[in-house]
Amino acid sequence: RILLLTAHPDDECFFFTPTILALRQDVSQPEVYSLCLSTGDAEGLGNERRAELDRSLDVLGVDRDKRWVVDHPLLQDNITMTWEASVIADVLTPFVVDNNISVILTFDTQGISSHPNHYSLPFGASHLARTLSSTTSRTENVPRVLGLLTVPVVPKYFGILSVPLARARIILSRLIPRFLSPSTPVFTSGFREYLIGARAIREHDSQMIWFRYLYMLFSRYLWVNEWIE
Repeated sequence: RILLLTAHPDDECFFFTPTILALRQDVSQPEVYSLCLSTGDAEGLGNERRAELDRSLDVLGVDRDKRWVVDHPLLQDNITMTWEASVIADVLTPFVVDNNISVILTFDTQGISSHPNHYSLPFGASHLARTLSSTTSRTENVPRVLGLLTVPVVPKYFGILSVPLARARIILSRLIPRFLSPSTPVFTSGFREYLIGARAIREHDSQMIWFRYLYMLFSRYLWVNEWIE
């Protein structure tokens, strides 16, 4: 059971599409859950953005009974505010425990775009994992926490070229294990998956200003997701 932990509506498709679609197509059929820790209400559009998130997750194939949005006073969409790890952990706990989540997927400590709400999430998820490990003797009850790798600015916008580069790195990892750990999860999209991701993005009508279209054309994260633990 895998939980995608995001900060705002639209994170799921702008950054995590290759992973969501790969998991949905996996023959082992892992259960995929989504938890968004804010309604994205920075501009007073919280209700609209919540509805957009629902439509986006419909496109991406996440079941309606496995998705949640939190509206917590200390976890509001704010580009200048870092969220407290303990607050994130407290909010996250019932979703993880009640659903027996074994893996949490979220941003890494750079947050892809350096948004403080993004890079707060791995600290909160790790805080939860440490708390659970200290209160249970069963390690299987402690979820693994993986972060989506932030790459430098230039390769961030390689677009479709990111796919052959990622596959080359995977091949090199088998030849030279120190180059890239073979256990590092990497998910790539083909044209079909890319188009699904683009459809999901377009469900976020309120966010579709001009530079979002450029992002859709050039972003690595619609094509490749590389994870670190």
